[in-house]
Amino acid sequence: MTQPAPPILPDPDDPRLTRAVTGTDQTGAPVEIPVVEERPLTIYLNRQEIVTAMTIGDHPDYLALGFLRNQGMLRPDDIVTGVDFDEEVETVVVRTARQTSYEEKVQKKTRTSGCAVGTVFGDMMEGLEGLSLPAAEIRTSWLYALARQINTMPSLYLRAGAIHGTVLCQADRPLVYMEDVGRHNAVDKVAGYMFRHDVTAADKILYTTGRLTSEMVIKCALMGIPALASRSGFTAWGVEIARQVGLTLIGRMRGQRFVCLSGDARLIRDADLASVPEEDRRHRRKGAS
Repeated sequence: MTQPAPPILPDPDDPRLTRAVTGTDQTGAPVEIPVVEERPLTIYLNRQEIVTAMTIGDHPDYLALGFLRNQGMLRPDDIVTGVDFDEEVETVVVRTARQTSYEEKVQKKTRTSGCAVGTVFGDMMEGLEGLSLPAAEIRTSWLYALARQINTMPSLYLRAGAIHGTVLCQADRPLVYMEDVGRHNAVDKVAGYMFRHDVTAADKILYTTGRLTSEMVIKCALMGIPALASRSGFTAWGVEIARQVGLTLIGRMRGQRFVCLSGDARLIRDADLASVPEEDRRHRRKGAS
């Protein structure tokens, strides 16, 4: 029997991603703590500069591909002929067989609520009209199992905080776990991985540590993933869009509790709540930002 591939996980020991910084604590005693690095990455599509994003710097290829895919600048049938990253000038160039020009779209920018200043181009709702997400089933036993695994996996969050995570899951198994200073970057990395490796979306769940905003809902829907879950809360527009496209939207996942505000028909409540422990008040993922 073929064994499933191991998940792609954060590498908190990567020396490029954190830096030791000295300071003092509340008593005035000297302390040294790791802090997350933040660096610019300029993304080009062929000859055109598209955006400069602030990122932790890992997986620049996936970030560039996912950003362009989620902005509609890369089509599903586009042939990518190269992804060239130049670390010295902090630039990644995505090259396609199709000639591209998005000057008009790039001129229309919307700054989003994402950390590290998320940006989308053109009409935010473009691509959602007529979108139909798969009629997959989502078992609550999977959700509880995923929450337990994700909240205890090694991560930059545990090492240094100040970061968001997005995890691509299948049933109760995490497949790809990406982190970044902005939740929009983390989900774009997942989208880039899916695009590059032709990963199907119909049977997947997307888990995020951040808020369930309109931007996160739109990205998840455009990726074709039928369910989005988080331990954080919702925005009204995020819920409205999720209902419009039929996305299963689950938030406030803590211990035995969660709230589903869209797509409840996909949920199969098979979990024995007596076997699900209540969350400790000192749970590590307290942040709702």
